[in-house]
Amino acid sequence: MPVTCHLVVAVSMGWYALYDPIQPAQPIWFGSLVAMYTVAEKSPPVRRYLAAAFVGLGFLVQTGLATTARGVVLWAGAYAVGRAAAMRKAYSAALEARAVQLERQKEIEAERAAERERARIARDMHDILAHAVSLMVVQAEAGPVVVRGDPDRAEKTFDAIAAAGRDAMAQLRRMLGVLKETEASRGPQPTLARVPELVAAVSATGPRTTLTVRGRPRQVPPDLDVAAYRVVQESLTNIVKHARAASATVAVDWEDDALVITVIDDGRGPGTPSPVGGGNGLIGIRERAAACGGRAAFGPGPDGAGFRVTVRLPLVETAAAR
Repeated sequence: MPVTCHLVVAVSMGWYALYDPIQPAQPIWFGSLVAMYTVAEKSPPVRRYLAAAFVGLGFLVQTGLATTARGVVLWAGAYAVGRAAAMRKAYSAALEARAVQLERQKEIEAERAAERERARIARDMHDILAHAVSLMVVQAEAGPVVVRGDPDRAEKTFDAIAAAGRDAMAQLRRMLGVLKETEASRGPQPTLARVPELVAAVSATGPRTTLTVRGRPRQVPPDLDVAAYRVVQESLTNIVKHARAASATVAVDWEDDALVITVIDDGRGPGTPSPVGGGNGLIGIRERAAACGGRAAFGPGPDGAGFRVTVRLPLVETAAAR
């Protein structure tokens, strides 16, 4: 439609110039300028060139150099203004499309972050509840036997059950405090500093467990600190639940560029199928290691007996620390 209108105006302008070459066709000129602007703004290149050609034909019938020069300047100006308006609209449309794209990317990233957070919460819930419940079940099953044979030890057994329950409740409260984002209910997550306490609790209620720390301990990022504790916790939970082990060892090695955690038991080893759901703990250990840029390996213990869990978490030291 803009090109058709412009062609009609251009033909009218040429006819008017032939009919009355003395009187300038001012109204038609103004209409042609508006038509040229509209064509330049809204039409594709081929139609714009066609419209410009008709304008040139119109100039051929004009009389006088001044009139022709004035027409060229006016129509060129109208064309330039129209193209500038078109480019501005295209630029605005591109910015709007870019803003929509960025908003969509933010939504996708938020969804991915929510998925990662749900996975992290699921791992924490599994680690906390599985560890505490496993200890309580083991002690509760042994309780009737201990009560009949050793009442004093039975009291310690029930104390251990209560302690495991209280510890699980405390950790759940801390987790829920983080989810609620209220300062009053928040508390520190368990870290490497609590590994000796964890090992002692397992050793007191389950298989005899020892802890060995080698190398120079140093400060690590909070996420790695918590992940290291959870790795030890889940490894010991698996031993209590599935290994039927008499003893276990936990080794924490501080290497120059990595923290290596090794947990070994003398139980039935990997060859015997675990109960249903027993693989979730190993999956959680692998996911925690991967989240910190590390890796986890599982296999038989020394001489093919028992089971070994090895997790390597990279350490990134700052220049100041070095």
